[in-house]
Amino acid sequence: MVVQRLDIHRRDRGERACVTLAGAIGPVTAPLLRAALNQCLRDGVTAIDVDLTTVGSCDSTGLDVFLVASRYADRVHASVRLHHPCAQITQLFAGTDSAWLLSGIPEARASADVQHDMGDPANAPVVRAGIRLRRLTRQQTQDMSGDIADLAAEPVAWLSAQAYRDRGGFLRWLAANARRPGFALVVAETTVLVGCAFGFPIGPGARSERELQESVQRLTGRAHFLFLTQVVAPHHAQRRDIGHRLQQRLLADRHTALGVTLLLATDKGGQAAFESWGWENCGEMVGMPGRGAPRVLELFPSDRPRRPGKR
Repeated sequence: MVVQRLDIHRRDRGERACVTLAGAIGPVTAPLLRAALNQCLRDGVTAIDVDLTTVGSCDSTGLDVFLVASRYADRVHASVRLHHPCAQITQLFAGTDSAWLLSGIPEARASADVQHDMGDPANAPVVRAGIRLRRLTRQQTQDMSGDIADLAAEPVAWLSAQAYRDRGGFLRWLAANARRPGFALVVAETTVLVGCAFGFPIGPGARSERELQESVQRLTGRAHFLFLTQVVAPHHAQRRDIGHRLQQRLLADRHTALGVTLLLATDKGGQAAFESWGWENCGEMVGMPGRGAPRVLELFPSDRPRRPGKR
């Protein structure tokens, strides 16, 4: 009896992992393959390329491993693609309508938006304590908008003057924000989405936010800032750390020395959450439409000292 053997070698490059296999994939070796693919996803890999050049055979148990891994990857917005299969593997996948997993064609050139984001070191994924932070492109934001809306249904706190409690309103608001110049959105993920923060820069000359810009400049002495809105998973055990990391990542990503948000004075729970994340109250903004005058809160990068006079 021939004992099956499968050697597995993994090489990471950013968010992509190349998994090279050598041997045979069957009932004995399939659990090893499953463990290797699952580990890639747990580590925050978003693109898994499996090199089958030196794999002599694969049976239905191996096919099932790849199909399950692909479905799981799709749920966390990742992908699994198989390269250089032998004739037997190609026939197996074609005969089971699974040929879409196979890729013998080089990847298409990325869009200008994706190329720009990948070229910026600030967009590299950061993994800590099992939670990965990564910035989304506008297209990725659109693709994930439904998941973000689900997360926003029960936020810990809203970093905005108006809370959109219906799903449709939130989706329209997110889409409108995504069209603004300089828009940036960062998500926190485990195997699912657990947090999200986004914002856009405001400076002199901003017509739609002129009143906000002038009020912030009067209260803080700064003309340029990043206006943030944030959603944090309400029941995650690390939600405080997630919120802090998301906000600091946005400031670093946009190379901004000041983050600003608005919060109603009656929102005591929100104020407590913001204070735990390092936000400071710098005064009320009068003249805004709606109920009550929102407070302007400011946030500085962690590596910068607080302004004189702040506790």
